[in-house]
Amino acid sequence: MEYSLEIDDTPETVPGGTGILLLHPSTGETDRIDTEFFKTDTDHFLVVSTRTTAREVRQKLEYYDVDEESAEILDTLSIERGYSRRSSDTVHYVSAPDNIDGILEHIDGFLDAHDGKLRISFDSVTELAYYADDESALEAVKKILGILEEYDAIGLFHLSEEVHDDDIVDEFRELFDGVIDLDEDGTVATEF
Repeated sequence: MEYSLEIDDTPETVPGGTGILLLHPSTGETDRIDTEFFKTDTDHFLVVSTRTTAREVRQKLEYYDVDEESAEILDTLSIERGYSRRSSDTVHYVSAPDNIDGILEHIDGFLDAHDGKLRISFDSVTELAYYADDESALEAVKKILGILEEYDAIGLFHLSEEVHDDDIVDEFRELFDGVIDLDEDGTVATEF
């Protein structure tokens, strides 16, 4: 299955199973890239959020006019932080951002339960590494990429370059089929 991309300087289409790394400065304008990723050629998408709560993800989707009917959100922050939360058909929770088994299980379940063109955004791998550690985050990403391949889905993974050592960033880069490099000024350079 081929998926259209409408992000500056990326190929017009990528095959199912493609993993894309979004490298950005810590203050980067990632929401624009993320929402452009969902808006095109998508039947269902899942936002795995280790950085913001489900409420904040919903606000982002609304602000960028993304079809929320297609959206599911996995909030990994609210339980740990003691925020009130209401599960629904489209909002789910795991206990903490480093609950890797819970996250993997939910991604697998989401992809298994839906048909058509499926996308996942993991925002952010940096936060996952902060709560777990770099090695655990690398292993988790490898497993998620394997799941995407199995279900012919595609994924966008956020990583803040400034926070990680260069060799760790390089290790992450090597895992992906494509890299989107976002500059502070919003300029995009890509490598596929």
